[in-house]
Amino acid sequence: MKSYSFKGGVHPPERKDATKALPIERAMPSTRAVWIPITQGGAPNRPIVQVGDAVARGQRIAEADAFMSVPVHASVAGVVKKIETHLVAGNVDAPCVVIEADGSDRTEFMPPLDPFICTREESLARVRAAGIVGMGGAAFPAHVKLAPPKGTKIDYLIANGAECEPYLTIDERTMRESAAKVVDGVAIAMHLTGAQNGIVALEDNKADLVPVIEAAIAAQRCNPVGPGACAISVALCKTKYPQGGEKMLIKALTKREVPAGGLPSGAGCVVQNVGTLKAISEAFREGKPLIDRAFTVSGGACESPRNLEAPIGTLVGDLIPEIVQLAPGVKKIISGGPMMGIAMRDASFPIQKNTSGVLFLTERETALVDESPCIRCGRCISVCSCLLSPVLIVQALKAGNLDEAKRCGLLDCVECGTCAYVCPARVKLVQRFRVGKQLVREERDRAAARAAQKGAN
Repeated sequence: MKSYSFKGGVHPPERKDATKALPIERAMPSTRAVWIPITQGGAPNRPIVQVGDAVARGQRIAEADAFMSVPVHASVAGVVKKIETHLVAGNVDAPCVVIEADGSDRTEFMPPLDPFICTREESLARVRAAGIVGMGGAAFPAHVKLAPPKGTKIDYLIANGAECEPYLTIDERTMRESAAKVVDGVAIAMHLTGAQNGIVALEDNKADLVPVIEAAIAAQRCNPVGPGACAISVALCKTKYPQGGEKMLIKALTKREVPAGGLPSGAGCVVQNVGTLKAISEAFREGKPLIDRAFTVSGGACESPRNLEAPIGTLVGDLIPEIVQLAPGVKKIISGGPMMGIAMRDASFPIQKNTSGVLFLTERETALVDESPCIRCGRCISVCSCLLSPVLIVQALKAGNLDEAKRCGLLDCVECGTCAYVCPARVKLVQRFRVGKQLVREERDRAAARAAQKGAN
């Protein structure tokens, strides 16, 4: 098969061999308790349970009325012990519902729903009610992405199975073990968006998955589940980081570009992670909300690398040492992959809907060096997959010139980290861009507040 690609990118060591052949194993926290953040994507939720309440697995425990919000459900059956703030991914403290499992198998799932018979509004409501968000890392509400703006024509539904981050193999295992559910999710998402073509995108280091996916597609064609089920194909992309980024996949597969400041729907595409599509299939076929999360545990300081599935809210620390054994010398703990993940201060954070991996790295695997002055080598420009000039953006930020930073493309940066990866001066480019974006948001908020005050007067 031909391999597609995009301009720019880097080739970090893959380091996937430790887990790529390992099946997904079920894991439970040693404490039998889960700490479930009440907001995991979209607008803030409020808890709708109280301390002492008995809850079933799949029962809704937090929600909001905003369209850009998704509810959160109990991932175990048990009793609500606390509702308090706790460390979560991103190194912030956020409200969590603490549930102690009672060992029962009580569930409160939704009734199955045929997505090809019910109305589009009912289907979107089901995706939202199941609490489904993007599981590739962004945690963007899936029902919003599957409802593009009026008048937008969607030509392609792309299932993102690239998994370009080093170490991580959970998407690969999901496709290998649940190909039928992934393909079913593609067909459902195509039906919802009106896409004429579905593409399951893989990097060519996963070429052995092609017959697995094609067999699942063939089964759909023999017994089509609904319109669009026969228009699904597999495409290979070159193994290169960040091939799994939405903009990069769209450019590689369709030669279209997402407009600056725009959404993939502006290029006629919708991109969903393969784990998200599996969850969509389960929400319709089984009525199951998003209450379990599969993820990779790896890194040089991990003596037991594996692919796990645990109830959402499981503290990583509660998997150590019964399930995850560590070697001496853990230098860094990362939630996610090494390129875009967040370094955590300790392992007492919960697995969330968008947790794709947890890495325990040694000093040799980390870049714990101080930055030095930029030498204007231009390497960051040559590898930028968004065709930006990172050196000019950071120069403007250092000068305090936000307008110039925006003109140079600050808000179009996807924070993939390729520029920082190749920088010989080890300039903390991504961190500076994140701070710059926060300053832009604060500036917008102040302007909006001034406008509101002026209107009130």
